This record gives sequence, structure tokens and C-alpha cells, in this order.
Amino acid sequence: MTDRVVTRFAPSPTGFLHIGGARTALFNWLYAKHTGGTMLLRIEDTDRERSTDAATAAILDGLTWMGLDWDGEPISQFARAARHREVAEAMLARGMAYRCYATQAELEEMREKARAEKRPPRYDGRWRDRDPSEAPEGVAPVIRLRAPLEGETVVHDLVQGEVRFPNKDLDDLVLLRSDGTPTYMHAVVVDDHDMGVTHIIRGDDHLTNAGRQTLIYQAMGWEVPVMAHIPLIHGSDGAKLSKRHGALGVEAYREMGYLPVALRNYLVRLGWSHGDDEIMSTADLIQWFDITDVNKGAARFDYAKLEAVNGHWIRASDDADLVAMLMVERDHLPNGAILKARPDAEVREKLTAAMPGLKERAKTLVELCESAAYLFAARPLALDEKAAALLDDAGRAVIRDLAAAFETLSDWTVEHLEGAVRSYAEEQGLKLGKAAQPLRAALTGKSTSPGVFDVLAVLGRDESLARLRDQAA
Repeated sequence: MTDRVVTRFAPSPTGFLHIGGARTALFNWLYAKHTGGTMLLRIEDTDRERSTDAATAAILDGLTWMGLDWDGEPISQFARAARHREVAEAMLARGMAYRCYATQAELEEMREKARAEKRPPRYDGRWRDRDPSEAPEGVAPVIRLRAPLEGETVVHDLVQGEVRFPNKDLDDLVLLRSDGTPTYMHAVVVDDHDMGVTHIIRGDDHLTNAGRQTLIYQAMGWEVPVMAHIPLIHGSDGAKLSKRHGALGVEAYREMGYLPVALRNYLVRLGWSHGDDEIMSTADLIQWFDITDVNKGAARFDYAKLEAVNGHWIRASDDADLVAMLMVERDHLPNGAILKARPDAEVREKLTAAMPGLKERAKTLVELCESAAYLFAARPLALDEKAAALLDDAGRAVIRDLAAAFETLSDWTVEHLEGAVRSYAEEQGLKLGKAAQPLRAALTGKSTSPGVFDVLAVLGRDESLARLRDQAA
């Protein structure tokens, strides 16, 4: 086996890139990057009825958006069916496999007997040593592995430790179906071997497959890759992850306004840690991540923690990067139309000016987009309930007075605007908030916003005064 690490991510294209699959891809990607190796991508599309081109495209899009690049071209498992058959035939020639002519009725009888005896259903090996000349007419055979009947198969797992499988429990699994198509179990082994995969990192729901697949490697005289079966993700209540917990496709997290860097940061913490560090850059993750440090126990998905991590990365992001990201992501955000209300050049200009204030409060891009809505709102502004309550008779009087004070300003800057409002509040015997809150409501239509003096500066003299006059009447 080469010293260079080769991992692989091998999704089935029957739907979007699930959040659990995204974490598996992330662990493979990080381990490859950490070791200076490569990560390959294989689309396991042998289930022709359920595999779709749309799902394949969604998986590739999801990985690309997550920033998880792979090496080389994606490999189609279905396209390699001839190679899978070739290996099965080679196993026949080596005496490590045999043709089985058991009928469906016979197989069902075996299952019924196993149920009656309260044991797992197992093929009883009736064609292991029979001469093919005894084959019944009209029955197309399957090809089965000639598995060892005694002893045990040991999997040395980097996460789960040493896992032992009694060989009596690993029956003669089917390699090729009667129509010549390969089974998943067989195709995976052939593909991983041919692709030079050195480390198989996947969910621990595949752990029982590991024993059977090891037997196929051994039957062909191939070296068994290092295996690491990572724990599944559970909901915050400890139950199996469902849609209410967050078992959604990556595209749903994109639409909810999460940043790829934040999703990577959060997902890696589901099963792996580096001390007490919660916030870790991707460079940190690549430097620190080792698959041997992954926990055995299931991790719990927590939206509140994901939001907190996302909020951190929004605040830590460069303003220009956030503006560029919003312009790209607006087609995916449910409220993205907000950023299409004006020409792109104007949208970029206003977002750039407002971003320092906008990003301090937002936990998602959806919230960031919503908080930017005042920049592009048409006059007269629609007021939300709390803003309307602030603009009662007293509030409108404040707006009239402040509009008059602003008209005399020669310098429309945050410093001078704040000075004018403070002077007015002192003259009237008002707390600053009593002047600032109606001002905010009139300028944004909402009771919360970035700092009101920043809002005035970003909107500019003409737009600000026009909005104040609209509400002063």
C-alpha cells in the first residue's frame, strides 16, 4: 500500500447531499488535507431506479458550496459494472466464489425457517460444493462469495477499535445477481481497490459491512484499507436525526443563510474536538484534524450552537467578502429579492457602506439580508407595529424637530449627526433613546436596526430627510 493517504466520499445519488453525508465528506476531506493526501469522489449509482442526474448534480453543487473539493473526475460506479463482473469471474476461477442456483422459493424457505428458529436469516450454503451439472433448468445463477465457515474476521477500526465478526455470521454473500449486475457490497470493494483508496471513512451504520467486505478483499488477495467508522449524528434530544432535528440537505442550510466556513466549523465538532476550542478556522481544522481523535459516541445536532458559530463567522468576515457573498446567495435566500429592488451597483454600494453596522447583529445571511431591507425600501416606508407605536404624536414632533436640525448641518457625518441629536435631546430634557427611537422608526420602518447614526450616514442627506418628512406629517 502506498504511503500517500487516499480517502473517498461515495454518496448515492438518490437525493440531496444530506447533512450527515456532508460531515462524512468533511472528515474525508480534512484527513486527506491533513496528511497531504487526496480525496476522491465516487457516485454510487448502481441503483438505477432511484439514482437521478438531478441528485448527482445536487451532491456536486452541495460539496462545491461547502468548499469540499475532490481530486480528479467523479467516478460512476454503474459505469464500472464490467470490471465488477470481471473480478467476480476471477474469484470463481480462484475457487473463492461459486455459482448458486437456489430459487426464490428456496431462499424464502430458508428465511422462514430462520424466523421460526429465531435466528438471523442466512443462506445455508447448499450450492457451495455441488457440481454445476446438477443445476436446474431455467434458473440463472447468482455468484456468491465462498466465505470461511470457522474462525473470525477482525476489523482494526481507527475509531471503533478492534471489531470481531464470527465467520459463521458472515454468510456467502451475493457478488453478482442472476442478471449479471454487481451487488453494492461487491462493487464498493472493487472500486475502492482500483481507486487506490487507503482509508475508508464512513458512518458506523456501515460497520457490519466492514466484516463482509474484508472477506472479499482477502478472497482476491488484496490489502484491506484502513477503516474508520464515525458515529452517526443524533438530534438534540438524543433520538435519531430527523427533519425536525436538522436532517436536511445542505441546500436547506444554504437557504437558511449559513456560511460554508461556519458549517464546516460546526460539523467537525460533531464527533471530534480540539480541546475546548469552539471556533476554528479551516486552516486550523486541516492542521489539527486526525481521524483517530473522533469519538465513538453519537454526536448531537444543536441549532442554537450552529447559529452562534455562524454569527461569529459573519462578524469575523471581511465586509467586502460579505457583500460579495450576499450578491451570490440572494438567489438562494428566501428574502433575497430585497437585494434586487435596486440596480446592482447601488445595492453593492449601500451594502458596503452599511455592512459594519449590519453584520454585528445578524446570525444568518437571512437576518443580514432582512436588516439591510431599509436601505432599499420604497417611500413612504411601511411601518411594522412597534415602529408605528413609536411614531405617535410625540414621536412625530421629535421627527419634525430633528429634520429641521439636520437641514442646517453642513457636514453629513456620523459624528455631526450624533452631535445634533444629543444637543436636541439635552435642550428638550429627553433621554437620548427618546429621540433616537422615533428617528429609527421613521428611517427604517422598524424598531430595531444598526446604529441610527450609521443609518443616517448610509442613507445620505436627501433620502434621510425625505423619509423623515414622510413621517413628520
